[in-house]
Amino acid sequence: MILKGFKQNSTKKYISKLLDARKDFVANNKISSLAVLVNIDEYDDFESFIQFAKLINIAPNNLKIIAFTSNKKKDVDALNFCYNPKDFAWNGKVKHAELQEFIKTPFDALISYYQQDVLPLKVITAASKAKFKIGVLQTDNRLNDLIINTNFKQFDLFKTELIKYLNTFNKISNE
Repeated sequence: MILKGFKQNSTKKYISKLLDARKDFVANNKISSLAVLVNIDEYDDFESFIQFAKLINIAPNNLKIIAFTSNKKKDVDALNFCYNPKDFAWNGKVKHAELQEFIKTPFDALISYYQQDVLPLKVITAASKAKFKIGVLQTDNRLNDLIINTNFKQFDLFKTELIKYLNTFNKISNE
């Protein structure tokens, strides 16, 4: 129990360090690649993200969805990849190679679709090299560039609001 507390505290420090070092620069380019980070324990409709990507003209090969589950034994057939707490070492360091590759990829946008305060999800959001980070209301406003405050279970409302803001910011092409 004490070790778990030390691990959580060191992970929180790592997240703060990542967020403090982050530059508040948002590129003016259109979104052509999209990453989605979802907590499958809260929301498991991957098809809604695929449809959203089609709606904003993202090619299927430019969409990457990864899921997180807090259940270490749960084998989830996610679209691309599912990870769990065992994929993280002390200080929030990522142990899994595919997850490290996801973090290093400079996606045009990252949608962090989770509500629960789960440290591994926050680590991935904070460490991601995505150029524009989008999320639902969370405890730490520094995680995302754009926060859509909608009812978490109403994905259609989230999608509508997000498209409205992306059009306002001239981030999507209407071709």
